[in-house]
Amino acid sequence: MSDWDKKTAAEVVFELGSDPEKGLSKEEAQNRLQRFGKNVLKEREIRSPLSILLSQFTSVMVIMLLIAGVVSVFLGETVDAVAIFAIVVLNSILGFVQEFRAEKALQALKRLAMPKVRVCRNGVVADAPAQDLVPGDIVLLEAGSNIPADGRLLEAVNLRVQEAALTGESEPVDKESKPQAMAAHGAVPDGEHRAKNMVFMGTAVVAGRGRMVVTETGMRTELGKIANMLQTTKREPTPLQKRLERMARELAIAVLVIVAIVFILGVLRGQNYREMFLVAVAMAVAAVPEGLPAVVTIGLTLGARRMLGRNALIRRLNAVETLGSVTVICSDKTGTLTQNRMTVTVLDVAGEKCDLQVVRAKGDKVEGCHYLSPTMLLLVAAGALCNDALIAVDAGEMKVLGDPTEGALVLAAMELGMEPNQLRRLLPRVGEIPFSSERKRMSTIHQLKIEGPVAEKERVVFEILKARDDGELVLFTKGAVDVLLKLCRGVYVNGEVEPLTEVWRQRITEALTNLTAQGIRVLGSAFRMVKEVEVTETGGIGEGLESNLIFIGMSGMIDPARPEVKDAVKVCREAGIKPVMITGDHPLTALFIASDIGILNRAEPNWQERCLTGEQLRELPFERLKSIVERVVVFARVAPEDKLAIVKALQEKGEVVAMTGDGVNDAPALKKADIGVAMGITGTDVAKEAADMVLLDDNFATIVAAVREGRAIYENIRKFIRYTFASNTGEIVAMVFAPFFGMPFPLGPLQILWVNLVTDGLPGLALGVEPPERDVMQRPPRRLNESIFAHGMGFNIIWSGIFLGLVSLGVGYWAFIKGREDWRTMVFTILIMGQLLHSLALRSQRDSFFKMKLLGNPVLIGTFLLTFGLQLLVIYSPVLQRVFRTQALPVSDLIVALLASSVVFFAVEVEKALRRVLNRTAAKQRS
Repeated sequence: MSDWDKKTAAEVVFELGSDPEKGLSKEEAQNRLQRFGKNVLKEREIRSPLSILLSQFTSVMVIMLLIAGVVSVFLGETVDAVAIFAIVVLNSILGFVQEFRAEKALQALKRLAMPKVRVCRNGVVADAPAQDLVPGDIVLLEAGSNIPADGRLLEAVNLRVQEAALTGESEPVDKESKPQAMAAHGAVPDGEHRAKNMVFMGTAVVAGRGRMVVTETGMRTELGKIANMLQTTKREPTPLQKRLERMARELAIAVLVIVAIVFILGVLRGQNYREMFLVAVAMAVAAVPEGLPAVVTIGLTLGARRMLGRNALIRRLNAVETLGSVTVICSDKTGTLTQNRMTVTVLDVAGEKCDLQVVRAKGDKVEGCHYLSPTMLLLVAAGALCNDALIAVDAGEMKVLGDPTEGALVLAAMELGMEPNQLRRLLPRVGEIPFSSERKRMSTIHQLKIEGPVAEKERVVFEILKARDDGELVLFTKGAVDVLLKLCRGVYVNGEVEPLTEVWRQRITEALTNLTAQGIRVLGSAFRMVKEVEVTETGGIGEGLESNLIFIGMSGMIDPARPEVKDAVKVCREAGIKPVMITGDHPLTALFIASDIGILNRAEPNWQERCLTGEQLRELPFERLKSIVERVVVFARVAPEDKLAIVKALQEKGEVVAMTGDGVNDAPALKKADIGVAMGITGTDVAKEAADMVLLDDNFATIVAAVREGRAIYENIRKFIRYTFASNTGEIVAMVFAPFFGMPFPLGPLQILWVNLVTDGLPGLALGVEPPERDVMQRPPRRLNESIFAHGMGFNIIWSGIFLGLVSLGVGYWAFIKGREDWRTMVFTILIMGQLLHSLALRSQRDSFFKMKLLGNPVLIGTFLLTFGLQLLVIYSPVLQRVFRTQALPVSDLIVALLASSVVFFAVEVEKALRRVLNRTAAKQRS
């Protein structure tokens, strides 16, 4: 932003070449439109559908699968080839759909601008398209209108603007037309003023009226700068994508080595070159886990479906798994951790205090607070009467029309059993002095009058005022406490008025300090009786009446935390995830909410250092920010650029970052983060389009369910990899070591492909839908650079694969030296059945199979039985015997093969039991 806010309105209009009364001429406006362009947010060049589709075929794994498919065609294995190509096409289509939808993010920004605005040109006010606005245009603003461009205020009458979507602040901002340096409240730090004489595109007027001169349009506006950040922010690959790409590269090298070894060994033994080439290629195809993309896609898709049932819409499939890797959740405060609704939490009058939060926490009905004193009732009535907010009922839900702070006072009166409409009938308004940021107060004058039946609490208020014998009219004033105290002569205490002594001033000031230290916004209320008052035709009264007031008390309010957030934060911490609050609100408010929900522990030494303001952040070099960012849990008074810097700093420290938010200001950080989570109800279209996941119920706790789902999916992918790689290792061991025992190769090319496609495929896919394990949320997050084979899985693959290969080869060798012609079928069957039983043992990587529900994964049981039946057909069907070169096994040999196959299952169960014992021993030593 330039220094328009530091200049007078006349200077701004002069520099822009405009007229404050007449505006621009139509000719000049047209010339400027050609020079500056339309007042729209430009879209970057969208990638063509063809380029998006082609990009789906560039990963190492996909290239390997394509090669495997071509080789399968060459071998004449049409079924295998069709299966591989189908997997590649399905995976590519899903990726294409997700990326094409992501290209729409910028289009949502354009919907924030008003299509029509009231603009003054040639001295005539008329409606004009917002896209035709140019710098120098004079635009009229009124309550309910959206700001169509950035502008400098020329006039502001009780003007309040809601800037939450742009700045993240929950409360509307009071606007004024004076230069910042000349503001009545004096100079204030840059981080505090938020340019009170400037208004910005994408924000909305909630009260008052004004006139602005347009200073910036289109991409030069503050909203345009955010749009530019959004389109220049590159989306990072997910942790799963990185791990699978690395695994694919390593696997490609291993495949080449396997092909070379098998081919050379066969040639050295005098085998036919063409036969050995087919065997070697078949081994290479077998080593490629072509089912992996399908497992990932199916697992993520089913996870996304389950999340939709929990009110979380997944926009990118990989987002589900990425949440399982998250180490930090950067959450916007307003509307995400809080309810985005100002609520009265404290009533404080002389001699008593009512903490409404305690009442609500106990589950008591607040309207049951019959112990409220007459003074407390008078305070509530004053807040509801000296008030311009209205309450409307839409679809059974009450909504505030007007200022959120005033709405909170009216809702508090209703919650405490006082009907605002009845109060207004008892005490009709006859005059007012409106609120202004210079006066920091508002006053209304009411006539005491009774018509019809009156409820008990309203009657108490009426009787208090009627008992005063110094007038038939009552003046209520509400505003900043320090301002009201200067206008008061007394304090209302237990039905009597006591002089406002220094002792009372000190008591009130101390109570005010205690409340504001908790981040609570405080408004004071006062009254006086008036005998006569001169009211103008517009309902105005003289400010001289605002003297000799009687102080009633204070109303404290805050945007409270969502009730479910505390538990969600606790679960996050147990899962090793650090929640971080990032907000545009005041540090005191942010600290109070953070402490209330458990993000910040005030009992820690130097807990204040865990909060950083946007102003402090901007003064830090990026390297310094990186060094302290892991210590900070609350960022207050931040701008969109600050959020982006925070996410980048955390990512460079090796963190996997999730960013939640709902405003336009969150969009760049949502896109930059490893996963962006937008609010579905309060979120802007921009945030939703930039995010990977949308919470349909705006429930922070839904993220915890997503983390659990993501961790389960990743563990299932690891189970599949362990299962299929161990199986492939067993095949390779059998093929490589057979020549050393003087045996021919035990498996032919077609048998290898059968094992790879049927046995590895069906049970492997079933492992991908295994339910989450019981302790999945008690484990720490995975490190970003962690291999997919970490935590001993690589070793487990090697030993179990070698064990399976040696067992099958050992039994085959026994049959071979006995001169049995069915020895190859024995090896073939043991490899198949050993892998099937291995899949059962891998349902859990910690718990015993015998302690799990047998039908906990019915898909796996079904594929187990199906594959077992298919293998029996291959062995005993005459037609399939000729195709696969198998021989029927006697029942005794089949039993031997089944017993030998179960050895691997029990070996894995023993290994898990030993690991449980070691983990318990280690836990006891730590304790």
